[in-house]
Amino acid sequence: MEVNAFNALNAYGSAKKSLGSKAAANASDAENSVKFSPTETAKEFVGAIINSEKAATAMMAGDADPHSVVEAMASAELAVETAVTLRNRVVEAYQELLRMPV
Repeated sequence: MEVNAFNALNAYGSAKKSLGSKAAANASDAENSVKFSPTETAKEFVGAIINSEKAATAMMAGDADPHSVVEAMASAELAVETAVTLRNRVVEAYQELLRMPV
C-alpha cells in the first residue's frame, strides 16, 4: 500500500482542526474541507519554529515554565520531521522521473 504524502498531510491537518474545537460537531466539516495549501503549511511550519525559539529564549530568561517549552519543542520537532519526510518524498519522485526511459 502506497501512502501519498499530500493525502496524509491533508488528513493530519483536518484531524488537527477537528481536535482543536468540538470534534463531534466538526468531524463532517473537516472531512468535506480537506485541502492542501503549500503557503499555509509553510506559514504553520515557520510559526512552530518561531514559537519554539521564543519559548526557549523565555526559559533561559526564567520567564517560562518547562511544560510550555517542552510542548513548543515537540511541536517544532513534529514540524521538522514532517517537512523532512515531505522533502524526501519529493526527491524520491524526482529520482523516479529521472529513471524513466525517454
